[in-house]
Amino acid sequence: MAKQNRAGNNDKQDLPKAKLTKENLKKSLRLFKYIGQHRWKFLLGLIFLLGTAITGLCFPFISGKMIGLFGSTDKTEAVFNKELVRVGGYLIVLLLIQGVVSFGRVYMFSMVTENMLKGLRNDAFKRLVQMPMGFFSQNQVSELNSRIATDINVISEAFSTNIAELIRQIIVGIGGLVLIYTVTSWDMVKWFLIVIPPVTIVAIVFGKRIRKFSRAMQDKIAESNVIVGEALVGISNVKTFTNEQYEIKRYEKVTEGIKEFGIKYGFFRGLFFTFIMIFVFGSIFFILFVMLSMKISGNLTSDQFGQFLMYALFVAASLGGLPEQISSIQRAMGASERVFELIDGNIENIDLSFNKKPVQSAKQGEIEFRNINFHYPSRPDYPVLKGVSFKVEKGQTVALVGPSGSGKTTIAALILRFYDPVSGQLLIDGLDTREYSLTTLRHQMALVPQDVILFAGSIKDNILYGNPDASTEDIREAARKANALDFIEGFPDKFETRVGERGVQLSGGQRQRIAIARAVLKNPAILILDEATSSLDSESEHLVQEALDKLMEGRTSIVIAHRLSTIRNADKIVVLEKGIIKETGTHNELIALNDGLYKNLSRLQFEVS
Repeated sequence: MAKQNRAGNNDKQDLPKAKLTKENLKKSLRLFKYIGQHRWKFLLGLIFLLGTAITGLCFPFISGKMIGLFGSTDKTEAVFNKELVRVGGYLIVLLLIQGVVSFGRVYMFSMVTENMLKGLRNDAFKRLVQMPMGFFSQNQVSELNSRIATDINVISEAFSTNIAELIRQIIVGIGGLVLIYTVTSWDMVKWFLIVIPPVTIVAIVFGKRIRKFSRAMQDKIAESNVIVGEALVGISNVKTFTNEQYEIKRYEKVTEGIKEFGIKYGFFRGLFFTFIMIFVFGSIFFILFVMLSMKISGNLTSDQFGQFLMYALFVAASLGGLPEQISSIQRAMGASERVFELIDGNIENIDLSFNKKPVQSAKQGEIEFRNINFHYPSRPDYPVLKGVSFKVEKGQTVALVGPSGSGKTTIAALILRFYDPVSGQLLIDGLDTREYSLTTLRHQMALVPQDVILFAGSIKDNILYGNPDASTEDIREAARKANALDFIEGFPDKFETRVGERGVQLSGGQRQRIAIARAVLKNPAILILDEATSSLDSESEHLVQEALDKLMEGRTSIVIAHRLSTIRNADKIVVLEKGIIKETGTHNELIALNDGLYKNLSRLQFEVS
């Protein structure tokens, strides 16, 4: 939990970095395919980028001349002022040019990047929603969301800023060294190369170590925050179990670790500042000493002194910034690899054209399981269904009952083709479900689950999810059939009432009835009810059950129920235990069986009641 807490602030730093290999670079170049018709903008951005680098190299040359003027002793005041105004004018013109080319570079790269990211985001989400259910059972939602949000954001920064800055800094760094040699001599370049790069590299390595300590420190602090949050959220439990002392000791143990780690962190920070003061500033003073010695000996003019000083600062800044830019690009390469893993993943064969008139259509709703065996892909050694066979006639209501883990919900998942059987056949209207288009098959089905999750829009939006083309009158009629119209009309905003995230502003019974209205609007041939009333109070259960009874009329219905009182009138009851069908029959037939599983379950529920 501590790491999750910290991740909110350091997602980018925590992303895996890809090595700068030929293979990884080749993979990342795939991003350029998303530029498409905006290639000319990218090329124009590169031209502007070259312009910013060239004007950047002109700054030290001209500003160095300005510094050199102050070292000149052979000029009259009038001549000095004239040359100062001339050099200042050059600088103003250069600033204007730099402003124009910088704007062009940023604007062009932004247009290219945003158009590229639009295609990348759309492709990633399109593939994500078409992934099979097995994919979602093996991947956390937060991690998948990170690929769409954080990873693509890292790619955005790399394209809009880091790549451009890397190219600019390389040009400025190499160009600056060449110009230092041109305007001064090899002696100055030699001392610069001997002193500045090694100090810069050590400073960068030291800085990375400090950042690692900083992130680890944040981990420790986040861990302490988790304890505070858990204790305050569950304060009633803390007090009920008189565990105040336990929580205090737990928190004190973590804060002791923070203290010890903070002291170590402070030690390394102290060393870092000592290094900066002695070596970095010492290097600067040494270079100045060499320059002044050459100036005094006549081997360096005032102009050369000023120009070298400015070029040295520019080159040092470029060298210092290169590792951060390279690190950011490596993170972007790692992020692009993760995004393309998602885009290239195996997806379900979904018909995105939403063809309303498919060639094969499950309009009757007859369902037949023939000797089906199944295990989940993530647990191949744990069989969930073993030789399951039963048939549901058109319009019948068949209830699935049994202890938890007996395979009831798995049967519903197979009907919806969230998964395919490992062996055996599942037939809809006499045809193997694998021969139907997934879109065609699921278009004929509706699911009302136990835990209804609504989208954070209006009630109208959530009901319309069953049929986006439905009219306002259709929506009202669906709500009426779902026993939802009265409570909806009771809200000030009626159908425009916002339900909140996951529908938290509605009660459980209200959410269930919205889900039923959604199913009514879809008008399916096959209805699956997965313990739709098990978590409701008596009044809500009565209203929801009444709505469900209306919804099931004339439809093939698969009802998963723990409350056996709700399925007494089912046409058939299938009793499962550990993935095997133990009994099949009506309520009266099963209750008459001596020592039957259904009879025992009924007796247990009656005794508990």
